Amino acid sequence: MTEKRTRAPMHVKTWTLKLDLFEDGDTTTAHGVLDTGDNVLESRSSAHRSPQDAAVPEIGDEYAAGRALMELGHRLLVAGMHDAAANTPATSG
Repeated sequence: MTEKRTRAPMHVKTWTLKLDLFEDGDTTTAHGVLDTGDNVLESRSSAHRSPQDAAVPEIGDEYAAGRALMELGHRLLVAGMHDAAANTPATSG
């Protein structure tokens, strides 16, 4: 007779990301907030238009937002590493 495995019920979480973009002349600033329900992580980033580039606000938005999201990703990975270390039993030697 084969043994049947039972699966734990699926658990679903919703994380909320808010990304605000601010334009001031040739500078776009992004402020990102990630709320995981257990933790809130924030980042800020900016993009500056080069004087020889065309004034296309969407490009500044993309750079500033992309940088803010990369920083949030980095902060999330660091938080995960700290949490993993804090929840790893110490080994005696």
